[in-house]
Amino acid sequence: MALRIAFMGSPVFATATLGELVAAGHEIVCVYTREPKPTGRGKKLGKTAVHQMADSFALQVKTPKTLRDAAAQAEFAALKVDLAVVVAYGLILPQEVLSAPMHGCFNLHGSELPRWRGAAPIQRAIMAGDKQTAVQVMQMDEGLDTGDILLSEFLPITEQDTTGSLHDKMMLVGADLMIRAISALQRDALFAKKQPETGITYAKKIAKTETRLNWSLSAKQLDWQIRGLAPSPGAWFEIETAKAKKRIKVLFSEYVNASGKPGEVLDDKLTIAAKQGAVRLITVQPSGGKPMSAEQLFRGGGFNVGDILS
Repeated sequence: MALRIAFMGSPVFATATLGELVAAGHEIVCVYTREPKPTGRGKKLGKTAVHQMADSFALQVKTPKTLRDAAAQAEFAALKVDLAVVVAYGLILPQEVLSAPMHGCFNLHGSELPRWRGAAPIQRAIMAGDKQTAVQVMQMDEGLDTGDILLSEFLPITEQDTTGSLHDKMMLVGADLMIRAISALQRDALFAKKQPETGITYAKKIAKTETRLNWSLSAKQLDWQIRGLAPSPGAWFEIETAKAKKRIKVLFSEYVNASGKPGEVLDDKLTIAAKQGAVRLITVQPSGGKPMSAEQLFRGGGFNVGDILS
């Protein structure tokens, strides 16, 4: 039997779940997403990825600035939905909204809770060198990702994973997980489990100060930083040219068991020494340019074996 669902989400990560809900035959009574924002050089208002998908399905869309005022809460309650499905929505849901649906609000979260509660769980997991993560369906409460866990799917974090690749895998696994959770709910076979009281960490938003590479860190830390920030906002370093300093974004790297002075260019493949070990740059992107191999960048000039990068 189809449920009456309010879907609440904004970025690309949420679109797979919305698509699966529609494909499963549930009635999407309304889609809530962030309001359009100015984008590009022309500053035209751009709709979120979820908004665009909702339009393609001819679904009703609402873009309130807040859900804290009484009018917005009354409007949501008037939908009389069975369930709200929340995936990276971006607005805080007050208790009046959380308790309005018959079955409350299910949230899809991209970490193994209580580790990495908050805004940037995928990035933080890679940047910390975690070997495993999860996507979890959680019964929302008023806390920051503190609700009971309803269903989980665990994924390894490999040395080839970037935030971009892991995001895409988790997006698809999470969409399927949400459908399974709703199916279990309908069979009265969904059981809540409280989160552990230990191992709590918070995934703060990425600050600009975290994106510059510091060669005095260990090579493993640098590799985690590079892959955790790829493709966006991207970890970076600068080189001196005849005209000015040039910023180089690093999109992929690997750990290498080599040594030298921190920041030393060890070979023409752009293997850079760190405090412990070395990190080999694989894919880079000069400021204003396109992604290329690190070897191509080296051949283009600006580097010599033995140089010390700042």
